[in-house]
Amino acid sequence: QGRILEKTGLCSQITFGRYVRQGRKLGLDPKLFIQDLQFTEVPVRVYQPKATSDGPRRGILFFHGGGWVFGSLDTYEKVCRYLSRESDSVVVSVQYRLAPEHKYPAAYEDCLNATQHFLQHLERYGVDPARVIVCGDSAGGNLAAAVSQTLGMQVRAPKLRAQILIYPGLQALDFNLPSYQQNRGVPLLFRERAAFFALLYLNGDALHMQEVLEGSHIPPDLRLKYRKWVSPDNIPEEFKVRGVKPLRPTDFIAEVYETVKRFCEPNLCPLLAEDSVVHQLPESFILTCEYDVLRDDGLLYKKRLEDNGVRVTWYHLEDGFHGIISLYDYCGFSFPSGKKGLDSVVNFLKSL
Repeated sequence: QGRILEKTGLCSQITFGRYVRQGRKLGLDPKLFIQDLQFTEVPVRVYQPKATSDGPRRGILFFHGGGWVFGSLDTYEKVCRYLSRESDSVVVSVQYRLAPEHKYPAAYEDCLNATQHFLQHLERYGVDPARVIVCGDSAGGNLAAAVSQTLGMQVRAPKLRAQILIYPGLQALDFNLPSYQQNRGVPLLFRERAAFFALLYLNGDALHMQEVLEGSHIPPDLRLKYRKWVSPDNIPEEFKVRGVKPLRPTDFIAEVYETVKRFCEPNLCPLLAEDSVVHQLPESFILTCEYDVLRDDGLLYKKRLEDNGVRVTWYHLEDGFHGIISLYDYCGFSFPSGKKGLDSVVNFLKSL
């Protein structure tokens, strides 16, 4: 497979992309203790406020974005420092294994294992067992949602206090939802790239990308089954004013489905979890951006959570685009909207 990747120039593309995104090494932080550790063989970076605290602090597990392919502890260093300092919380940033070298479920398993390890050793980090939160952006939001569902179903597992999903990608059934149509060419995440990343994570290659974009990868009976959850009908009308085309259904191609049928697993596409699972989820914060192909994934999940009696705080960045949070103070760039989004997360944390 490596050779196929090399032939298409994919390997060099990914290596280059990782190099560009690696982030600069930052100096010491006067307000934080920062250490690199391993939680059950998963590399993590732990941020602890130096100031003394009246009691145990909140604990946040942070899973970074980057399409399951890019991103590292260094890329999200500023974001994690900011969250730890501003909300006075212990933050654990998780370096899960990346695709295409490590396919699904590697990233999910690493995040789950690191979370379970942390939950068993909270005292060591001065963290309150009643205030542990999972948080992630983009692919990290996907991983946070999946980990949250898994822990919610475990009878003896400690309960999470909340989940924070920042423009999460939550399904790979329909790449033609209104937000995919309206924002198909908006940086930082084009419609094609979203399908490309999902396929790299699933299979380690992006074969059948065209069929997946067209929607011929899901059998009609399954499409019907999931329609109650994944459908433009569940998107509020105000998000359709920028235009939506009804699409002709495409012919189903069985051999494509054979290669991608795990897209129907909730650990990969959390939007497809049964109501009994969604019902168990902790209080949730969802951030969406108007100019983002993944906007509707967040809106659909918000509806599912609310329909199942889960309390949701929703923050929508009218002028936001995908990836804006990770650009907070990035190489001299800063988008006011990104800081607004980050501060909305901090405010939510302070309310817990």
